[in-house]
Amino acid sequence: MACEVCLASEAQVCGQLQQNNQPGPNIHARSTRYSPVGPVWPTVGDVAGSPLSSLETSAHDSSRIEACLLEAVQIPSNEYLTEIASHLIKAGGKRQRPHFSVAAAATGLADGVAVSDEVIRGGVAVELVQVGSLYHDDVMDEAQIRRQVQSVNARWGNLRAILAGDFLLAKASEIAASLGTEVAGLLASTIAELCKGQVSELQTLYDVTRTEEQYFPSIAGKTAALFSAATRIGGIVGGHQPSTIDRLTEFGRLYGMGFQVIDDILDVIATDEQLGKPAGKDMLEGVYSLPVIHTLASPSHGPRLRNLLKDGLTEADRHDAIECVRLGPGVASARQVAAEFVERAQAEILAVSSNAAAEALAGTAGHLLTSVQAVEAA
Repeated sequence: MACEVCLASEAQVCGQLQQNNQPGPNIHARSTRYSPVGPVWPTVGDVAGSPLSSLETSAHDSSRIEACLLEAVQIPSNEYLTEIASHLIKAGGKRQRPHFSVAAAATGLADGVAVSDEVIRGGVAVELVQVGSLYHDDVMDEAQIRRQVQSVNARWGNLRAILAGDFLLAKASEIAASLGTEVAGLLASTIAELCKGQVSELQTLYDVTRTEEQYFPSIAGKTAALFSAATRIGGIVGGHQPSTIDRLTEFGRLYGMGFQVIDDILDVIATDEQLGKPAGKDMLEGVYSLPVIHTLASPSHGPRLRNLLKDGLTEADRHDAIECVRLGPGVASARQVAAEFVERAQAEILAVSSNAAAEALAGTAGHLLTSVQAVEAA
């Protein structure tokens, strides 16, 4: 789902909204997902800054993806629903998942050859699930801003946001069904995995005894499932052999796992200014990620951190908790876990092909680690 690495100043957006006579966001609202509002730091997984952007067909693929997304939510008989359903699509986004579908399919093509329209539609189906989930997330989190604009719930209310999110999931399912029963079944099971992953996270909020055995299934559902669905759909619609499709799927899963671990590391090592949000925001909200779990297990730093973590973390305690995690062994050990996910993902994709698309996917996985290096070097 949404990346926790935030790249904007919320105060800046408040000013923009007030200039437009729109209500500013409630900066105290609880939110497990922060919406970027103006770049302060490179986003994790941003296609524009990754090796995927170097592919010959990248610009054309992006145009096709955007056109297909907008077409999918057009309802000639209902301009009102069209406006709500297309709100976040028009606001932009990284579109990483549809680009993964395209690149996965392209691993079986000669360099520079464009994928079929069916592949584009498969990637768009995954993106519609992603966007629909954001509509629902923002309702649950009472979020006010998403992708530099008012969230759908802030502008039209919770009921319409929920219904529009449902509509986007339905459109994703409709597109998937047009691509065959295998794709339709895969998308349905992926949506179920997203829900399971999110519920699993909610079950362990503010739980200092949270374990890796609870953490990994949660991120597998809420983050990795959509990446693996994207690459698997690219393989299926692209006509790859079953063994290749399985490798593409595993690449997507491993990439998604590494993506979330890196995202969780950045939440505690980057500054408020780099993130555009309070560092340690996950800890504030009771989501104890891998660096925190490893720190809590440390005899040297665990007792101190355990005493700090609670619902209603004060500003002073937040800074102390961040310092404790940064100085403890959790960040280094979590980074090693992420590096292992990246290494395994690269091995999977390079076993599929050595063409430009495969190399770009492998490079994009490696690009995850550079985001941590960039923060540490700043």
